[in-house]
Amino acid sequence: MKLYEKIRLLRKSKGVSQTFVSEKLNITVQAYSLKETGSRPIKTDELEAISEALGVSPSCFFDEKFNVKLNDNTA
Repeated sequence: MKLYEKIRLLRKSKGVSQTFVSEKLNITVQAYSLKETGSRPIKTDELEAISEALGVSPSCFFDEKFNVKLNDNTA
């Protein structure tokens, strides 16, 4: 799984919007969306800000055992 896929999965699992993360990065939602789809690279300082916004360590994205369960809101 690619870095941008892990970021997207984790953001969704935590119920965090792209708007919230883009504001932490001080970029537009459109620019952030391009990063989250792999169309634009994610810089080291951006990864640190994304990690902070999601409440995780940047290293978690490089853990071989990375596993995220999406919230099931059907209950």
